[in-house]
Amino acid sequence: MPGLLKRFTSLVLFTLVSLAAAAENNSYAKNPYAEVKITTHELLPGRYILTGAGGNIGVSAGEDGLLIIDDQFAPLAEKISAALQGLKPGHPAFVINTHFHGDHTGGNLYFGQNANIIAHENVLKRLNEKATQKKALPVITYDKGLKIHFNNQVLELIHLGPGHTDGDTLVLWQDRKLVHMGDLFFKDRFPFIDLDHGGSVIGYRDNVAAVLELIDQDTLVIPGHGELANKADLLRFKHMLDDCINWMKEGKQRGMTLEQMQATELPQAWREWGWQFIPKERWVKTLYQGLTEE
Repeated sequence: MPGLLKRFTSLVLFTLVSLAAAAENNSYAKNPYAEVKITTHELLPGRYILTGAGGNIGVSAGEDGLLIIDDQFAPLAEKISAALQGLKPGHPAFVINTHFHGDHTGGNLYFGQNANIIAHENVLKRLNEKATQKKALPVITYDKGLKIHFNNQVLELIHLGPGHTDGDTLVLWQDRKLVHMGDLFFKDRFPFIDLDHGGSVIGYRDNVAAVLELIDQDTLVIPGHGELANKADLLRFKHMLDDCINWMKEGKQRGMTLEQMQATELPQAWREWGWQFIPKERWVKTLYQGLTEE
């Protein structure tokens, strides 16, 4: 396990450095996906992760064919397809959307020409609100849970309630060796909680706590964004959520405004968890607004 995580970490760092260098190139500026490479990494026999730009893609490949979890951005669909051909010839039979955001569903139109798209029922609702083309929409939806029997494996699709959005899907292999969390987990960084589309700060934290009860120390954890992880990483993420929520609650009880909280230091352990998309100020705003609404 440590060796696998170390190799995957090095791969992610190399990809990030490569993207940063490519950003200086004019052709890259015109097409931000031109230099993106889709990288395949085997996690377990017949189970893979694909990384590129956007959400991490989980893959089941075997005698029944291909199943993928999320499909990143539309301009990357052909590159993703080419990478999948190296695992198993043919089109994916199923695409699971962990939620509706475009960095996880952008390839739906491409893959939906041949695959059945599966998602929580609120994903269909959200995509319909965006006037999404029919072939890019889920054709199978569920409310609380669904099981898929594929490649001699059983994948459990679980909706834990509002968290990242109101339509999140956790994909748990029944043998508990692998779980794909979508954007219910950002490894070692502050998460994006989409309050405008049914997300919940407390629900997000509670969903992470629920996943911790479903997995064990040997479970490989695919986050929506970030490096391959394990239960210890997810537990650290849960501690961050607890500490930040308690910090915000204490500030609000003292009558502090959003601006005052943004000017206040976060708990020491989590001050380096800000990143380009969710810097400290945005994370504090999410906490403040989310806890006000709840």
